[in-house]
Amino acid sequence: MSDHLPDRDRSLVRAADADRNLVAQLLSDAFANGQLTVSEYDERTAAVYQAKTYGELDLLTGDLALSPPPTSAPSGGPSNDRVIAIMSGAVRKGDWTAAPRIDAFAFWGGVELDLRRASFSAADTTINCVAIMGGIEVTVPPGVSVEVRGMGIMGGFEHVSAAHPGAPRVIITGFAFWGGVSVDIKAAEK
Repeated sequence: MSDHLPDRDRSLVRAADADRNLVAQLLSDAFANGQLTVSEYDERTAAVYQAKTYGELDLLTGDLALSPPPTSAPSGGPSNDRVIAIMSGAVRKGDWTAAPRIDAFAFWGGVELDLRRASFSAADTTINCVAIMGGIEVTVPPGVSVEVRGMGIMGGFEHVSAAHPGAPRVIITGFAFWGGVSVDIKAAEK
């Protein structure tokens, strides 16, 4: 008997929950970037959680241009941050450092992201908002560029924009399903 396992076809190896969650996030990003329609996103997301092997997961993302979030920030700080509210609330406000990527998720709850006194760790900060029967509020200070790319599905996704060359840029992506994402530009409270 050999002392090593034979080479296996990756497509036949069983996937773990972490693998399915990663593919679901990649599909969410592809949807937010306009690579998938609503029905394609729904079909593929449902198939993710039924997939048993890597091969089945690979079929769901094979035709997409995917770029997972970076693993480390140039400054040595965290490259991404997650703010999650499930049947609850979550708040980031006051003096804090905004990672280059922030994933905000609200399900039957609310998330408040207040960037008015935050420090930006990168020139671009992407906030991927997913609000399902919940709400996400993003507040940015005047003088910061804002670009909104998200969409509402039986919900609202507020689109505001502000261009300030040379200023930090906040890019807001994602979707709201039976929920809402609001974006406000206002000065910090004194």
